[in-house]
Amino acid sequence: MTKINNQNNQKIVFSGIQPTGDLNIGHYLGAIKSWISLQEQYNCLYCVVDLHALTIPGNIKNKLAYQTYKLIALYLALGLNPDKIHIFLQSENPNHTYLYWILECFTPFGQLKRMTQFKEKSAELKNIVSGGLFDYPVLMASDILLYNTDLVPVGQDQKQHVELTRDIAENFNKFYKTNCFKIPEPLIPHTGAKIKDLQNPQKKMSKSCNNDKGIIFITDTKTAIEHKISQAVTDSDGTIIFDPVSKPGISNLIQIYSGFSGLSIKHIEQKYEHTTYDVFKKELALIIWNFLAPIQQKYAEYNKNTQYINKILDRGLEYSLSLSNNKITQIKTIIGLNRLK
Repeated sequence: MTKINNQNNQKIVFSGIQPTGDLNIGHYLGAIKSWISLQEQYNCLYCVVDLHALTIPGNIKNKLAYQTYKLIALYLALGLNPDKIHIFLQSENPNHTYLYWILECFTPFGQLKRMTQFKEKSAELKNIVSGGLFDYPVLMASDILLYNTDLVPVGQDQKQHVELTRDIAENFNKFYKTNCFKIPEPLIPHTGAKIKDLQNPQKKMSKSCNNDKGIIFITDTKTAIEHKISQAVTDSDGTIIFDPVSKPGISNLIQIYSGFSGLSIKHIEQKYEHTTYDVFKKELALIIWNFLAPIQQKYAEYNKNTQYINKILDRGLEYSLSLSNNKITQIKTIIGLNRLK
């Protein structure tokens, strides 16, 4: 690894992903693909948010360390360059939870109750909803605001959380008459921002789904990809056009095709204007596999090299502490959490 030389005038990008379950193509098209392009022009901090993973009770029993290293290996295989970005673990930097409590005291209860993701996940979990799940957006706000973040690459489902982060930052700044917190902007990719489940195109493709038939994982075999795409829910119309309202199934497949091929949705519609769903699905499956096959080879190599990943994490942690320690000192002085001299 070479030393990362970040310029002072570079904008800061922060984003993170939970080390639970396996990465799927929705993660790649919705977030990681944009991360790869962003690393060429911004100062990028990509955080493995392992504390967020504890908001789902079952994850506490999972082997989080194993999942964390697997996730980082996949990041690297997909194209994140450790010589250009900073990767670190949320749990290793105590400033995240320190700021979380401060921000919690500035966040209205009613605003948290309106968070869409909390409503959806609590409905799924029913009787095992934790306080951590309810407060999840505040910890996310802490993650972002610690680093004077300019841009937060997120999917549509996370945009509301970034808006809450902005509200919290503005409320804090107004209350203390300061410009302590920079107001971040969400960065949502135009294509692939919310890839849907292949079996239920009304729902997001999610690693938390109990039915793997609707999810294409980064580590899926060629046979598995072909089968899942062939069985993907469409409609009886047979026309390959992009219409998410009337034709959500085929529209989802078109969006996936666009994300992996780089072709515009209009181009894809024209290309397959007189083609059957069956032919389209076969070609889509091949496009996905041709992309993932070399990724899987790289992943196998990275996943065996724990020492290399540790070096990346050590350097990322050192950098995250250098930034966040300064921010915490500033916040403590503003609030009055400091000793008198």
